[in-house]
Amino acid sequence: MHDQNYCSPETTKLAKALIQVQRVLQTATKDRLNPFTHSNYATLNSVMDSCREALLSNGIWLTQYPVPSEPGHLGLVTKFVHAESGQWQSSHAVVPLPKNDPQGLGIAMTYIRRYSISAMLGIVTEEDTDGNLPKDSGKGGQRQKRPPAMQDSGTPSPPRQPQPTQLPKLDGITYQEITATDGQVCIVATGNTQAKKELLSGAGFKWNPQRKMWWKYAQAS
Repeated sequence: MHDQNYCSPETTKLAKALIQVQRVLQTATKDRLNPFTHSNYATLNSVMDSCREALLSNGIWLTQYPVPSEPGHLGLVTKFVHAESGQWQSSHAVVPLPKNDPQGLGIAMTYIRRYSISAMLGIVTEEDTDGNLPKDSGKGGQRQKRPPAMQDSGTPSPPRQPQPTQLPKLDGITYQEITATDGQVCIVATGNTQAKKELLSGAGFKWNPQRKMWWKYAQAS
């Protein structure tokens, strides 16, 4: 029995095409290390790389778009459409927002997009331990607000120290939060970074040769 809310009346041609997709799906590489949980997970880019070519070569269009949901939550529809027949199948997922602002929306969007695609196509990735989306605190999914930083060229005023438990403890290294020009919150490592560059790299930090600093987004996708 078909649920008209989640698929077209007929799905035979779509199902045959999806079987071919699953035959050639690539493994989603766990390409990001979460230093808080010390586990690797597959980012949205990795999930898309694993299925993009398989979907396109079998004539399946993938689309994802937000839909209205209860306050403090994000609703997302993921839909597969068979281009030749018009048959389709979709899912509707709802996830709490970590913060009620554009950054929180972006974090939730990235998080639920990769999990929805993985679930619908049967892509196996790291279990839900990457920590990108904090659990609902019971207050609309909000977590403790992060102290504000000045948007601009990369120097906070005054510097804000991230919670020490959230970052690897390295001798001679301190961390500061800044807000980049794209509006995203970044963490900058300062101090004797040259001696700790391998550990910083393993914790997800990247080297910026122009500004000569190690940095990472506070919330990785």
